[in-house]
Amino acid sequence: MLTARQRRRLNRGAGDGRGFSLLEVMVALVVLCLGLLGILKLEAAAISSTTVAAKRSLAALEASSLAATMHLNRGYWTKADPSNAIITMQGTTAVVTAGAPNLANSLAAGPVCTSTVTPCAVTDMAAYDLSQWALLLQPLLPNYTAVVACGAVTPVSCTININWNENAVAINKQAAAAQAANPNATFENPSYTLYVEP
Repeated sequence: MLTARQRRRLNRGAGDGRGFSLLEVMVALVVLCLGLLGILKLEAAAISSTTVAAKRSLAALEASSLAATMHLNRGYWTKADPSNAIITMQGTTAVVTAGAPNLANSLAAGPVCTSTVTPCAVTDMAAYDLSQWALLLQPLLPNYTAVVACGAVTPVSCTININWNENAVAINKQAAAAQAANPNATFENPSYTLYVEP
């Protein structure tokens, strides 16, 4: 049998195990919500980083694709016409901005080199390749500008430079301040350069 003192002690212990107070539940919910918000922000940054990486990979693949077509058409790219040439592609058009008069004429004519009966001349094939490449690049990289700049020494060596816009996500206050101070910062307009010796 229990004494009165032992019964009081048991009753006090039973009162302590009533459960959580409303204040404790509210604090736990606030801590949980803050943790979930942090996870959501990290998820948004991860998605943005994946998109940026995908665009940069596409730029590298497309530059390699153009380099491969230049290697296939050595009949044009190893001659004197592309020497000191600068070819600019923007949107769906390719334009010779310096040098390469034969290529400029072919680009203006807009050759279609899909016939298996009569093959294109090497200059027409180079113009066709550049035009098709510009058409393919337009939907992949928004607001891109690509420049193929060739040197003066024969055989010619060229650089393919692609610039495009990408959406940058500010992860912290410093990145947001840098983005606000310079809206045309280099992390928003990346470029990819490839050196080619056709």
